[in-house]
Amino acid sequence: MPGVVEAGTWGLVAGAALVVGAAVGFLLRVPGKVIATVMAFGAGVLLSAVSFELIAEAHEQVGLAPTALGATVGALLYTGANVLLARRGARHRKRSGGQQPSESERAGSGTAIALGALLDGVPESMVIGTSLLGGGAVSVVTVAAVFISNVPEGLSSAAGMRKAGRSPAYVFGLWTGIAVISALAAMFGYAVLGGAPPEVLATITALAGGAILAMVADTMIPEAFEDAHLLIGLVTVAGFLVAFTLSTLE
Repeated sequence: MPGVVEAGTWGLVAGAALVVGAAVGFLLRVPGKVIATVMAFGAGVLLSAVSFELIAEAHEQVGLAPTALGATVGALLYTGANVLLARRGARHRKRSGGQQPSESERAGSGTAIALGALLDGVPESMVIGTSLLGGGAVSVVTVAAVFISNVPEGLSSAAGMRKAGRSPAYVFGLWTGIAVISALAAMFGYAVLGGAPPEVLATITALAGGAILAMVADTMIPEAFEDAHLLIGLVTVAGFLVAFTLSTLE
């Protein structure tokens, strides 16, 4: 299988988890504490993947300064775009309660939420594509981490969209579209960066890591602790350790 097609396939697999989560969140009445628990697990998984699969590997390739710079730039880019979208109604796009505005409450919020979902998913998918460039095989940990974290992201966001009065066509069209774009982003990462030096790849990996870390802190952790119970911290550590275990076995 050509590398670019393989990258797209793995990106689609990871992105499909958003559709699965959205179906559960939109069609079922999932209790808030359950959503918080699943989101906490997904946050732990992504925190581990960023630490060991992205930032640590970038540091090994290019050292501390380029890694720190790349991560900082990634966080700044994500935060800047997120601030702009938040002002247009996308601030609570991954919240399952009544925080999301309806279209009647905030005109254009549907488009802003869609762009916000795209903003959250693209860095993860590009990393999947670029992971194929290093050793010729996709990073199982990266794909697993994105897949596992995408389920609660889709679940929580779709539950909030239902409460905001979004239609099934909007919800499932949005997440299906994001899944397809995830595949395209993975293909883009593989195709465009195929000839890039290892140092450039490492810096871009750090940039994606910074963006993902900012996304976790801004959109996932608040939902995880919305209906926090006494085991939320333990669940987050469990997600972290699951991803860490996978990285040691890879």
